[in-house]
Amino acid sequence: MINSQKLILIKIVHTLIWIFFVSIIFYVVYCGITGHINIWTWVATALVVVEGAILIFFGNYCPLTLIARRYSDSKKDNFDIFLPNKLAKYNKLIFTTIYLIGLILLIYRQL
Repeated sequence: MINSQKLILIKIVHTLIWIFFVSIIFYVVYCGITGHINIWTWVATALVVVEGAILIFFGNYCPLTLIARRYSDSKKDNFDIFLPNKLAKYNKLIFTTIYLIGLILLIYRQL
């Protein structure tokens, strides 16, 4: 497999993982808004916390980004994922904010 093919494979996997995490972040928000809180709410919450810990451990980078660097010298924010460049650039800020809103709503519902 040549480097460009490896990079495309990484981008596909990275994008699928991103879709999964964005989905569970919105699920946390949904649960906070509707009050429909169950075991899956807490599983989703824990998964996002684990993802955050992994990002912190790897210097605020996804491990897939670090692997993709081996196959590209692009300076674009979306070199390792199939997202628009602006979204890739502000991805962590946008979805951390949405997640925190969901957590606040969950805490409010629990009180």
